[in-house]
Amino acid sequence: MAKVSIAEGLKNDILKKFKEESKIIFRQMYSLENNPHKGKLLGSVGGIIIKEIKYNNFRFYFITDGHKLKIMDQSKLTELLITFVRRSDKKDQQATINEIKKILIQFVASAF
Repeated sequence: MAKVSIAEGLKNDILKKFKEESKIIFRQMYSLENNPHKGKLLGSVGGIIIKEIKYNNFRFYFITDGHKLKIMDQSKLTELLITFVRRSDKKDQQATINEIKKILIQFVASAF
């Protein structure tokens, strides 16, 4: 079972914007613990993959280690960390994806 983490700012944003619906959204996010291959692949930066899950007109973006996700079977996915980082609606989708990629590129470049 993978471990799902939600950035504190995103968690607060979801609670503030969606109120009662936030329970449904969090349930959908935490369902990735049992099915980490769920979600649409959007891109990859330095082995870190960016994926999204949808709820109505909103997208919730998460990052994870693409190498572990690709080569591990279900029994070994306990080491996989899935982190939700951003939310957008349909009109801001591409700008949000580009922002996540830019941050990941800076992070990967500074690691070396």
